[in-house]
Amino acid sequence: MKQKRQNEIIRLITEYEIGTQEELALRLREAGFDVTQATVSRDIRELKLSKVQAGDGRQKYVLIRHDESFLGDKYSRVLKEGFASMGMAETLIVMKTVAGMAMAVAAALDAMKLNEIVGTIAGDDCVMMAVRTKEDTEMVMRKIEEIVGNVK
Repeated sequence: MKQKRQNEIIRLITEYEIGTQEELALRLREAGFDVTQATVSRDIRELKLSKVQAGDGRQKYVLIRHDESFLGDKYSRVLKEGFASMGMAETLIVMKTVAGMAMAVAAALDAMKLNEIVGTIAGDDCVMMAVRTKEDTEMVMRKIEEIVGNVK
């Protein structure tokens, strides 16, 4: 069902200039899918849809394909450049970053798709990661340490 719904989303955004989650949810319901705003939001995130400027000045969703190997290097570089230090508290990791880099570091961590990380929250110079278990927390910290190397 999820795959059919996501295929329909791609068809809809290709055929129509859809600029909001509500508009997309309405079109999906019209196509026979019983969806909530949360489901649509999740699908948008999983499909990695982006918003671009439409011809009339409004924004619309589009599907942009990326070269994942290039992006992996890019995310590692952002993490290395922004990393200052990190510590853990049970299933939370708090990472200090260079001032102004926390949002970029959090986005890089999210894009790396570490399944152990439930979510990230970023401020100006600090990223908090919620992790599934204490064991996962230790493993994520090791992965990050491998990426950033001797930068501490």
